[in-house]
Amino acid sequence: MNSKTFTFDRLPETADELRALPEAALTDAYATAALTVAALCRYEASPDDCIAMLNVLKGPQELTVYEKQFLRDRLVGKSYVPLSYFAGTSPANDYTPSLPYTLTVHDDAYSEANEGYLRLDLHSSGADNDRQITLRRKGDQWFLWEQFLLPDIRKPAKDDPWA
Repeated sequence: MNSKTFTFDRLPETADELRALPEAALTDAYATAALTVAALCRYEASPDDCIAMLNVLKGPQELTVYEKQFLRDRLVGKSYVPLSYFAGTSPANDYTPSLPYTLTVHDDAYSEANEGYLRLDLHSSGADNDRQITLRRKGDQWFLWEQFLLPDIRKPAKDDPWA
């Protein structure tokens, strides 16, 4: 199993800030996956900026209306979900990441099951099982194809009456 860890001093807030990051060359599928999580963290503050960053990561095919609606359904009031992929988070600390922001992306035995695609895994501190993201190769770049990073996870302690 291969894994790569990425560290960000701060998360990008705009598509231009995302493009300025060294990982934004998109020649490394693991980096594209890490940038997807970073972009998703922007949704609550600015859905438009989040969508613009995801469109950069999607490459030649922008988010569909359905995908934008899905983001709204999964992220409004749940900004902690994408944060749960960063080191130092837990339900007990309301998914507050350690700084700098650090996350690890890894593969498994089935990651390369379909030629031209790579399915990678990320661990959410609020879930029992890893979550997947699929990247698609075009030339020497890897673009976001599908993400399964936003299912519900354990509520943060501040929102959980049983915590």
